[in-house]
Amino acid sequence: MAHRLCPVWIGYFLACPIRKMFQNPEKIFSPHIRKGMTVLDIGCAMGFFSLPLARMVGAEGKVISSDIQENMLLSLEKRAEKAGLADRIVTRVCHKDSFNLHDFKEQADFALAFAVVHELPDIPLFFSEVYETLKPAGRLLIAEPKGHVSGKEFEITVSVALQKGFKSAGRPRIAYSHAVILEKEI
Repeated sequence: MAHRLCPVWIGYFLACPIRKMFQNPEKIFSPHIRKGMTVLDIGCAMGFFSLPLARMVGAEGKVISSDIQENMLLSLEKRAEKAGLADRIVTRVCHKDSFNLHDFKEQADFALAFAVVHELPDIPLFFSEVYETLKPAGRLLIAEPKGHVSGKEFEITVSVALQKGFKSAGRPRIAYSHAVILEKEI
């Protein structure tokens, strides 16, 4: 599905605990995540965000972690098992022409695409599938790295999302990132 795919070896750097110093998952997601929610982590890699999200949704919640690279998901599954969170995380391998989420239609309260959209060859398809997965009034956080994505490119991405039915619900500050909260129309 991706055309500028992050290599698996970089996944180890992305999962590094030092990253929490400037991109703290609890701080980023606390305004949006509640116990019992279903959260979609698209392009989850080795689970830097999936594991904290699983803690935040609690035993009643669920995190659907998807990635195109099976090795990233295998690493996430091992880390989730070690952390005692495996029962809250469902992994899903994306396909070339689908995110493989059709059985989760209107089940997600919140979705995350962190440093992912710039890797996708079909951004309109991405927004369509996420839109279908979100419940009415569900939210999507897009964060793109400023080192890879210009402000102009990011605004083009946001405009595609708006064309697919999302509305802008805020611009959170996330270190080294362009970010937007998008909301599914009710």
